[in-house]
Amino acid sequence: PDLSTDYFNLTNRSPSNPEKFYIEACDDGADAVLAIDRVSNEMTLTGKKDVPPSANTRPICGIMGTVRLVAGMYLIVITKKRNVGSLLGHAVWKAVDFDVISYKKTVLHLTEDQTQDNKTFLSMINNVLTTDGFYFCTDYDLTHTLQRLANVSHDFQEMSLLERADQRFVWNGSLLREFLAQPEVIIVMKPCRINGKIFEWILISRRSCFRAGVRYYVRGIDSEGHAANFVETEQIVLYNGGRASFVQTRGSMPFFWSQRPNLKYKPKPLISKNTNHMDGIQRHFDSQVLIYGKQTILNLVNQKGSEKPLEQAFAKMVSGMENGMIKYVAFDFHKECSRMRWDRLNILVDNVAETQDEYSCFLVDTEGKVLSQQKGTFRSNCMDCLDRTNVIQSMLARRSIQSQLQRMGVLHVAQRIEEQADFEKIYKNAWADNANACAKQYAGTGALKTDFTRTGKRTQMGLVMDGVNSAIRYYKNNFSDGFRQDSIDLFLGNYAVYETDGPTPLRIQKDWKFLTLPIIMVVAFSMCVICLLMAGDTWTETLAYVLFWGTAAAVTAAVIVFNGRDFVDAPKLVQKEKMD
Repeated sequence: PDLSTDYFNLTNRSPSNPEKFYIEACDDGADAVLAIDRVSNEMTLTGKKDVPPSANTRPICGIMGTVRLVAGMYLIVITKKRNVGSLLGHAVWKAVDFDVISYKKTVLHLTEDQTQDNKTFLSMINNVLTTDGFYFCTDYDLTHTLQRLANVSHDFQEMSLLERADQRFVWNGSLLREFLAQPEVIIVMKPCRINGKIFEWILISRRSCFRAGVRYYVRGIDSEGHAANFVETEQIVLYNGGRASFVQTRGSMPFFWSQRPNLKYKPKPLISKNTNHMDGIQRHFDSQVLIYGKQTILNLVNQKGSEKPLEQAFAKMVSGMENGMIKYVAFDFHKECSRMRWDRLNILVDNVAETQDEYSCFLVDTEGKVLSQQKGTFRSNCMDCLDRTNVIQSMLARRSIQSQLQRMGVLHVAQRIEEQADFEKIYKNAWADNANACAKQYAGTGALKTDFTRTGKRTQMGLVMDGVNSAIRYYKNNFSDGFRQDSIDLFLGNYAVYETDGPTPLRIQKDWKFLTLPIIMVVAFSMCVICLLMAGDTWTETLAYVLFWGTAAAVTAAVIVFNGRDFVDAPKLVQKEKMD
């Protein structure tokens, strides 16, 4: 069917033909219908005349694809969407609600264990679907930047959206290649006014599905050079037929390192000793230079403590590449901004200002003439590539939009963006929302330091909220991220489910310590409290009981922390490469 339509009808449970799904476009005059055989999984194009008139029909907004679980194949459809704006005249939609529909009409053929595993796999799929950030456009390619789209050939433009899409950002690519691609992005579209001139300001962050995962279970790069938490962020301005674009990237430090959770607040990062780091980092930057041009690395990690070896290793490897297209800049964010000295971030911005002017931006005038191309990008990173990274990216983007709006005739030469109060509010809030969306997908909570992004200064309430988010991150990273990592691997096809009678990895049993030691610790702590509340005949007797049970609780807690990796929620489906 015509995939550029806004709505489809999904027909299933037809009395006359219960073995097929029928998906038909709702446009007037559209006759093509996609028929999916629920037994053989075969897909064929047919006409509306073949749709049973007595069938159970309901409207859907699109198709994510199909996935195989223990019970068999499932069809994933978008049941609700929300318009978030228009990009160059093309409606952009956010997928809001989904439904996962089984090809099989019953699960009675499954054993009790298989039924439970199938429910767990279904909850994993729904866990990813309910993660905020799936956007689509039926007649425009959201996966490419304005500059890339402006430099493509005629043959490229004639390709279907799925064929021409940047596969790094197509999150449902493995679900079914025949269906429309669904990039996972964060999009903010805002109409703005400065000097009485109305323009569109758009912020798009595209999260890569290569080496995707959660905070502590996916760090560094894989053997192909794909970096964890890689995000391409494009800032777009549209005014009076002209358009401008500025692109930045972020991603985990591109060598082989890990930071597995172990119940400690900040696990020690480890650099692999058994891999060829130079080969991996070379692969990564070869692809970055090919796609984006020159690279300036902004490494924002601490230059002391547990982060120091990572910074030193990164600097040494970049130096060892001896590539004139790559520049390395280290900036100890926390040291420079300690004691609320956030104005010192301008030291870094001023330091790279000349490079940013050299890189320029993509700019097209009202007549469609390309006035400038962006010749390079800033690749920013901290440990998570979230909080510190977002602050710096928003500052570089502000400097770029200042120049863009002046060249497009919106701002006067002497005017500053910071003086435009209404736009500044929109700008800061949008970048803070962008930070929150990226952080929720990777770390499980909103971003830290967003008070600075929203207001331009650090506040006491912001520090309190950072403390709350840090506590939530600690809990999720240790006790729920294994499930989230498994959900992402299942959704992306990194793990495939087969209809077999054998046990799935979900059946792996925990070591005896997992249940025994926490119970002992809780009992010992409880007895310690009881002894304090119900004092004995003498204070020495009470003290002896308190010391005994307190020592038992403390020793048990120490053993649990020492064996921390045995007590965290670890992935069960994840590939070994991600676990090292």
